[in-house]
Amino acid sequence: METVHKIGRRKTAVARVYVSEGSGNITVNKRELNNYFTTPTLQYKVRQPLMLTENLEAYDIKVNVYGGGVTGQAEAIRLAITRALVAINEENKPVLKPHGLLTRDPRMVERKKFGQKKARKKFQFSKR
Repeated sequence: METVHKIGRRKTAVARVYVSEGSGNITVNKRELNNYFTTPTLQYKVRQPLMLTENLEAYDIKVNVYGGGVTGQAEAIRLAITRALVAINEENKPVLKPHGLLTRDPRMVERKKFGQKKARKKFQFSKR
């Protein structure tokens, strides 16, 4: 099996994932997964597609991720890993789809409008 390359995005985070056969090592920006994502919740998000398809120790995953915050980065990695697993084996798709892992979350930060303090917040109104 050759290396599978896929991209995942969430908010402003972009993750490039390279999946190859191996022993289950996940490297994020040349650091171990547990060192990059310190909270168990974020580690779970990254490993979720591998756990659902029972491939935790089947593949080595190398990730380059930039932009956004830690949660956005973790979810971008999750989407990229999911896409890679579906590309490797089409039988993974019915397992991952009910959990919503194949859907790209379209929610982005709303832009700030001129004449306002933030996207929705206005400057204080004074009647007199």
